[in-house]
Amino acid sequence: MEQGKKYTVIDLFAGAGGLSLGLYQAGWNGLFAIEKNPFAFETLKYNLIDNKKHFAWPEWLPQTPHDINEVLRNYSQQLKDLCGQVDLVAGGPPCQGFSMAGKRVENDVRNQLVFSYIKFIELVQPKMILFENVKGFTYAFDKRNDNDAEPYSQKVIRGLQELGYNVKPHVFDFSNYGVPQRRKRFILVGIQKDLGSPDNFEQLLLSNRDQFLKEKGLKSTVTLREAISDLLRSNGEAPTPDRKGFNSGIYGGGRLTNYEKLMRGDYPKTHNVPNSHSFARHTTDKLKCFQRLLDEYPHRGKRIDGDVREEWGIRQRGITVLDPHAVSPTITGQPDDYLHYSEPRIMTVRECARIQSFPDWYEFQKKYTTGGQMRKKEVPRCSQVGNAIPPLFAEQAGYVLKQMLKYG
Repeated sequence: MEQGKKYTVIDLFAGAGGLSLGLYQAGWNGLFAIEKNPFAFETLKYNLIDNKKHFAWPEWLPQTPHDINEVLRNYSQQLKDLCGQVDLVAGGPPCQGFSMAGKRVENDVRNQLVFSYIKFIELVQPKMILFENVKGFTYAFDKRNDNDAEPYSQKVIRGLQELGYNVKPHVFDFSNYGVPQRRKRFILVGIQKDLGSPDNFEQLLLSNRDQFLKEKGLKSTVTLREAISDLLRSNGEAPTPDRKGFNSGIYGGGRLTNYEKLMRGDYPKTHNVPNSHSFARHTTDKLKCFQRLLDEYPHRGKRIDGDVREEWGIRQRGITVLDPHAVSPTITGQPDDYLHYSEPRIMTVRECARIQSFPDWYEFQKKYTTGGQMRKKEVPRCSQVGNAIPPLFAEQAGYVLKQMLKYG
């Protein structure tokens, strides 16, 4: 490849921009991103379109939320015209229908978006593909009753092979790559058959990992305390700037871990109150329940559900008391899934973003939470964070993908 080449990427189902952020940090140049939800798109736009100028957005595509099927319908010729100009298409369809943590609904309409994804690849024909989804994507829905049942991962693999790509599926645990969270995800890497093979992607990730993390001052495993110990409520409080009637934590002083230094960057010099670090307002009964769990519950990092909840006065569907000395469990879009390891409260959006490896300058937009039927329309900040790919892993993947394109 020629010296100084710009590597181009399109981000599909971009969400709040975790994957785009990591690729931006790895030196990739965005062309555009497709994200349907206006809440998530607002966060992406604020940080990466307006602030970092990551995308060379084409004039033919409005800088607004888009459904991928609408783009395929209305701009098919413009997509075909991109053939030969796109190095990478990254991203994966919504995972809720496949998630083992959810209801796993086979007829969830979002599951059909994998075929829209394949159609997009057919039109644009990028040199490489980075496809991500939950581990449940690799399991067939009705294998017990139908031996021929096929997981959606296999449908995608076959579809891409038919389009002329060599593909290699993986399941990665991001906690092995400096992310303070046990998060396993299906990652599929594809490359046009005449350009090479993706078989060495994992090997390159592993061989590059230690040097990458060393340069950032990180270990391969970062504990929860090492990630968020400077965000304690006991540091002090101030009114939340963008949430009337709520208080946020202020930055703690004292000695910071290397991970905290990396996430904070220069942000505290201009902001004493971290973005999206707003505390929930718990009832007196809930505070008492939380404090009792912190004082007496014997198991950290293990979900409390079923009949055990009644013994401890837990009225929600379940909760996990976090362990400061271990990596976090998988961050979800439900803000009340986890109890802070030392304070009687649930986690803030910013704490979850830290665990996902979003730097503090990355500001989340729109509502903090929502509920009921509105969850079908809104993706509040807690869900934007929970749905994202950790940027720290995406950055490492971005360097490897450039390496593979350069050397074949």
